[in-house]
Amino acid sequence: MLKGKKILIGITGSIAAYKIPLLVRLLKKEGAEVRIVMSPAAKDFVTPLTLATLSENPVEGGFFDHETGAWNSHVDLGLWADLFLVAPATANTLAKMHMGIADNYLLTVYLSARCAVMFAPAMDYDMYQHPATKHNIQGLVNRGNLLISPAFGELASGLCGEGRLEEPEVIFDLIKAFFVKKKRFEGKKVMVSAGPTYEAIDPVRFIGNHSSGLMGISIADAFAAEGAEVKLVLGPTHLQPTNKNVEVIAVSSADEMYKNCRILFTTADITVMTAAVADYKPAAVAKQKIKKKESVLSLQLAPTTDILMELGQMKQKNQLLVGFALETNEGKKHALEKLHKKNLDLIVLNSLEEPGAGFRHATNKVSFFGQNGKELHFELKQKTAVAADLVNHIYTMLTTEKS
Repeated sequence: MLKGKKILIGITGSIAAYKIPLLVRLLKKEGAEVRIVMSPAAKDFVTPLTLATLSENPVEGGFFDHETGAWNSHVDLGLWADLFLVAPATANTLAKMHMGIADNYLLTVYLSARCAVMFAPAMDYDMYQHPATKHNIQGLVNRGNLLISPAFGELASGLCGEGRLEEPEVIFDLIKAFFVKKKRFEGKKVMVSAGPTYEAIDPVRFIGNHSSGLMGISIADAFAAEGAEVKLVLGPTHLQPTNKNVEVIAVSSADEMYKNCRILFTTADITVMTAAVADYKPAAVAKQKIKKKESVLSLQLAPTTDILMELGQMKQKNQLLVGFALETNEGKKHALEKLHKKNLDLIVLNSLEEPGAGFRHATNKVSFFGQNGKELHFELKQKTAVAADLVNHIYTMLTTEKS
């Protein structure tokens, strides 16, 4: 089941590190490739030699190999893994992961990783119960990291309670379950559009909007994490997918997005259109920068192609098409009109009237509306969590009936 899977284990400075050699043995027996990175403090609890012997790979602990003078690339290590497990994860490391602090090699690898990340806290009972620790753990979960909750039991301090690193056999089973889940969309081709479009006025200026593309990027990452072949048609943004298996097709204008989406749609099993495409573009683009004048500048606009409408007309029975509706008033009414008019299987409504939803937020509050009248409403969540909800719902649609 784990044959060929690349699993990176990050070990931090906790007495619970003594459990990790057994976990490495279990993973290797199952056919996984295992590499290990250690924080400086972790070496006080388990030796790199033991872990290197069991994993059959050198243990990474710093940027430089002082014996050979070689540079250890945290980026390469982060790209190598299919799964990064941080175990045991101390309160100190959790806080740094949450805040994005990179003061040791392990943390730089974490910030560079494009794969899914599991983390297994281990610490004394009072440390685990502290509000700061709870806040850090919840923050990591909200970003899509996978929590392996600590077990209840006797702790190194002599106290008894939550904080004990989960047993290696349990962690091993959770890793196996993770890779089984990833196969839900294996063999499926998914196209996602995301981000804004920029419609040129002259060589310097353009008409655009505030979309960052985060919602669509999160959806692309979520599908790729479940084994899908994902192509992301992405408008201008500084953000990029974290999953290395997402193929990005960068575009700028509505016309470019239309041309690429139309081509990719013909072979897509599932299409999710989240891009904030401009409805209008300048009727004529000035060849030189327009100089400022005292008089009023009039700009004539022409409609862009309605990409979602075009794809709805092209859609075959074996294809599933999902649209997004960002509304400022009468959201449900407009979303349902769009659902039926554009021949969609599902529409996702988010409203700029909701605090924390829409553009410029890491969170979103959405509702799903299906062709058969079914609707689902969700609370405000991180966009990564919204993406997971959508992927789960699409899986349900495909395994039952289109709704």
